[in-house]
Amino acid sequence: MPLTEEHRFGMQLANLSRGWRAELDRRLADLGLSQARWLVLLHLARFSEPPTQRELAKSVGVEGPTLARLLDSLENHGLVQRQAVLEDRRAKKILLSDTARPLIEKIETIATDLRHELFAGLDEEDLRVCLRVHSTILGNLEKS
Repeated sequence: MPLTEEHRFGMQLANLSRGWRAELDRRLADLGLSQARWLVLLHLARFSEPPTQRELAKSVGVEGPTLARLLDSLENHGLVQRQAVLEDRRAKKILLSDTARPLIEKIETIATDLRHELFAGLDEEDLRVCLRVHSTILGNLEKS
């Protein structure tokens, strides 16, 4: 059975995502962080206000119990703190510690360097077309 262009696109997109993440993980290995932990730190750093554990889990794309274990590890390493929410005893806000900030800067620098390498030679208009295509597919996913 021949592969359709849509099938090839999906496979290529999945391979791109896996490969990109694996290369970033390889470059971040010297920082002593697993992929799951550096991903949580990056997502956490992008919130303007400390998120609840539930908001952070949604952002990272993991289940609550999975995030709880990751946060336990990050908290044990002094990188995050949990803070009670006065209005809801069950909820916890997640804060980055001061220790995490320089680490996140290193992660961002390494990620930016990789991004520049991966986008080298790519035409700006091709990137805009790609972004439009991805946006349309994401919109279709939200409808289904």
